[in-house]
Amino acid sequence: MRQASSCQKATMIRLEAENLSARRGEDLIFVNVSFTLAVGEALVLTGRNGSGKSTLLRVIAGLLRPETGRAICRMHGGDEVRPAGEFSHYLGHRNGMKRELTVAENLDFWKSFLGDTGGGHGMSVEEAADAVELSGITHLPYGYLSAGQQRRFAMARLLVAHRPIWILDEPTAALDRRADAMFEDLVRRHRQAGGIVIAATHQPLGMEGAAQLEMLGFDGVDLEYSA
Repeated sequence: MRQASSCQKATMIRLEAENLSARRGEDLIFVNVSFTLAVGEALVLTGRNGSGKSTLLRVIAGLLRPETGRAICRMHGGDEVRPAGEFSHYLGHRNGMKRELTVAENLDFWKSFLGDTGGGHGMSVEEAADAVELSGITHLPYGYLSAGQQRRFAMARLLVAHRPIWILDEPTAALDRRADAMFEDLVRRHRQAGGIVIAATHQPLGMEGAAQLEMLGFDGVDLEYSA
């Protein structure tokens, strides 16, 4: 696999979650979630299905509005504060790609739509395809590919636009061990370059030394969470 050209040192940021609470329907599913992650650090969310892991990830990514609290990035010396979602990639259960477009057209869209943040530079489409071990087929319609290939190219979205925070929700579920190993390496390189990772996963995914936060769902709404 080609060395990831997007693995440049990111702008120094710190991710802070402050007293986050969120609802599922009418009820709170978690309250008072707080943690801080600096460059190169990672957080793994654990807990049973339905415990609020995906909801918390979407809140941090700016896809859901919290009931209370905020998720922010502190820049440089800490004076500049921005919403965490502005510096985040979110890779959830859906691939976020159009089946009728080619792989290159899909990735070109995400590269242009998201752009680079945090001081780094994203890969070209072909560099990203090489990084996920699928070079030479970006001219094919996305819908023509196997499910495993489609998922790998969804992972390539993380590479074509540089964002220092990767938010991952079971990113390698149902993939083979080779795909797991490939993605572990991408995550490890991202952290080595100063990136931050938050993941709900049962796989190692290059998350050595990561902090852990157990989500308890509705059973834990009277607790404070911290990592």
